Amino acid sequence: MIAQRKDDHVRLAVEQQQQHDGRNQFDEVSFVHHALAGLDRTDVSLTTAFGGISWQVPLYINAMTGGSERTGAINRDLAVAAHETGVPIASGSMSAYFKDPDCADTFSVLRKENPDGFVIANVNATTSVDNALRAVDLIQADALQIHVNTVQETVMPEGDRSFSSWVPQIERIAAGAGVPVIVKEVGFGLSRETVRLLAGLGVRVADLGGRGGTDFARIENGRRELADYAYLTGWGQSTAACLLDAQDAPIPVLASGGVRQPLDVARALALGASGVGVSGTFLRTLLDGGVAALIAQISTWLDQLAALLTVLGARTPAALRHSDLLIHGELRDFCADRGIDIRSLARRSGSLDVPHETTGNTR
Repeated sequence: MIAQRKDDHVRLAVEQQQQHDGRNQFDEVSFVHHALAGLDRTDVSLTTAFGGISWQVPLYINAMTGGSERTGAINRDLAVAAHETGVPIASGSMSAYFKDPDCADTFSVLRKENPDGFVIANVNATTSVDNALRAVDLIQADALQIHVNTVQETVMPEGDRSFSSWVPQIERIAAGAGVPVIVKEVGFGLSRETVRLLAGLGVRVADLGGRGGTDFARIENGRRELADYAYLTGWGQSTAACLLDAQDAPIPVLASGGVRQPLDVARALALGASGVGVSGTFLRTLLDGGVAALIAQISTWLDQLAALLTVLGARTPAALRHSDLLIHGELRDFCADRGIDIRSLARRSGSLDVPHETTGNTR
């Protein structure tokens, strides 16, 4: 039953990718172009550090799958791509492993194929501390991701219906996991109030997981006989909106959900993310073109991200937070309603630095 559900999730997620019209609220964020802000490419580093974690690049393969023979093969290929490109990788939910230890290798393959990489285990918010430790141990995880997904569970035919225990259990897991804990939404977004709550629970990092990519309400509705939750399609805040909402967050934030190309990565970093996660876009590439195509895509993204930093005058991903941004459309309306000052975003860079002496009038 669990294995079939995992396979259904992959199939429906890929169908969504194929049907998506290609637009989301990242398109309502643009950089102010300063023609003389550019750096030398050799001066740019993609290293990012946050919450006691350090990555060589600010891009990671976010939680997807595991728990069946097919999804184990997908995890193997994802791990190979992570190893070859140096990007961190998160497992899919490991609940299947707790219920059926025979599927352990569909998750442990992430470490087997990526022995020196940064690997993140993934559990749900009802997981016991003992099981969280089992998950970390199985894949020798460097961090633990707790996914929160009340909307998905509500639409899921066999999903949870009780959520009041989640807050105290997250606090217990954060205290006992032994590795940094990241809490991640699965595509409906974390509000600023939720991020502040998580900080008080001892959570180290929040993955905002906003709307714009895979819609798990739509996926679960596709598994319902009557498909009677169609009205929840599009629920939640976009990733761009969540980043704007979390401008003064007390803990570092990661961005995932609807990241389609390197420009979206740069936008998310400029909006305050310490790292940017991708799932659906990479999954479609893997299934369409194989692991070699995914390795090529990730390598190209990293190369183009460094190029964008060079043009924008940002020596590091964190330096993008000083770039000037314009907010448009419905995203601008969201900021007005939430009391977010977007005017200051358009004037963050100040005067341009002049890295060399001018030679005066040469005529």
